[in-house]
Amino acid sequence: MKLLNTYIDHTLLKPTATKNDIIKLCKEAKEYQFFSVCVNSCYVALAKSELKNSKVKVCSVIGFPLGAMSTRAKVEEAKSALDDGADEIDMVINVGLLKSKDFDAVWKDIEAVKKMMPNNILKVILETCYLEEVEIIKASELAIQSGADFIKTSTGFGIGGATIHDVKLMKSVANNEVKIKASGGIKNAKTALEYINIGVKRLGTSSGIAIVTNGKSSNSNY
Repeated sequence: MKLLNTYIDHTLLKPTATKNDIIKLCKEAKEYQFFSVCVNSCYVALAKSELKNSKVKVCSVIGFPLGAMSTRAKVEEAKSALDDGADEIDMVINVGLLKSKDFDAVWKDIEAVKKMMPNNILKVILETCYLEEVEIIKASELAIQSGADFIKTSTGFGIGGATIHDVKLMKSVANNEVKIKASGGIKNAKTALEYINIGVKRLGTSSGIAIVTNGKSSNSNY
């Protein structure tokens, strides 16, 4: 198995995050050789600058955390993040449209973002805490149909994060066509390994240092 640090998107998405906090996040990511840092789009350029000459990638969230903005807004935010140096994009699905059963609108929302970034990794956040089982299955199908590279459980800002049950549901749909990212509530090595052992390829967490050092986790939501 790969080393734990190589699964981790070292994450800081709190609205109160300062420039200094992002600089610290990047220093930690370099020290522990995490796969990436995951930041809000306004901090992509700063993160890219701080990670210059390192192997750590920059991931930006888009339409975060609600997913309820217009498709055009998501596309423009993604374009801006990529222009600023983002390597990967994590976009939030439109949960309300999914629950309205307007499936065409949901997949077109995702597809519009993927179309303008064909050579970059797109992870689609389903926000599973708000979804019934049948909706998790449908959302996974729509994301795959729309060209997603990963389907991701959670923003970490909803009423719940990743669960083994939900990941297994997503995996049953993904069928190795796309990868799975688990996020929300992953705060220690034991939990991280549980997800990796069922096939998760990436972990979104602000507790990456605790996970790789078996120390105490942070108090973050994510």
